[in-house]
Amino acid sequence: MAGGNLSDATILRRDVALLQDTVREAGALAQSMFRTELKKWIKGASSPVSEADIAVNDFLEARLRGARPDYGWLSEESADDATRLSRRLTWVVDPIDGTRNYLNGHDEWCVSVALVEDASPVLAAVFAPVSGEYFFAVRGQGTLLNDKPVRATSGAALDFARVAGPKPLVERLKPSLGEVKLHPRIGSLALRLCRVANGGLDAAFAGGNSHDWDLAAADLIVQEADGRMSDLSGDSILYNRREVTHGVLVAAGRDRHASIVAHFRNRPLA
Repeated sequence: MAGGNLSDATILRRDVALLQDTVREAGALAQSMFRTELKKWIKGASSPVSEADIAVNDFLEARLRGARPDYGWLSEESADDATRLSRRLTWVVDPIDGTRNYLNGHDEWCVSVALVEDASPVLAAVFAPVSGEYFFAVRGQGTLLNDKPVRATSGAALDFARVAGPKPLVERLKPSLGEVKLHPRIGSLALRLCRVANGGLDAAFAGGNSHDWDLAAADLIVQEADGRMSDLSGDSILYNRREVTHGVLVAAGRDRHASIVAHFRNRPLA
């Protein structure tokens, strides 16, 4: 790897400091444009994007790529550069996760950035400026929320008021057809998953068609909080591959995750 091996403590420390500071500043930039008049448009079939997404993306790219030009780059708001596939280390970025919430003036959106080594995240930052939640994780060193260690909830029981995700998917966990109280929808996928890490949720689902930039940072944050995030068969998620789209995923504390995966193995999605 050009620039050294991530196992080198000096390189790890410099990337930790770079990521912490840059994501905090990116969040401040996004918040400065929040609830203002913005140019906005639709990309693809139905995904909203605004000048705020582009401004935050440009800031992150200038700061992170400028400091680490030998690292790859994969962002929701940048044209895909296939050279990332040959890089051992790649930044995986969602400048504003929850753009629809952001543009509607709702609070639940965040800046999400991971550093992926080979196919696995090794550093992760998710910052929700409105609520002040700043999740940060380093592989093998645990997860912090606002500089304090956090852990996913233990046990395997399911309280559906503490399970977030697409309603049809969550309802497949119900033991009967009776009514259950479901957790309100969280429009930012990264934030939804991260709230498993601090026990705000017992479990969270991602519906199909999520992408590396939605997931990579939250994945490490959940893992380092003694949780697991995987597809419904229990297989780990691989990042910075040619295909960056993923199917249905679940995040939870380790015992609860194992119970949910076992449930879906016995009752697979059609």
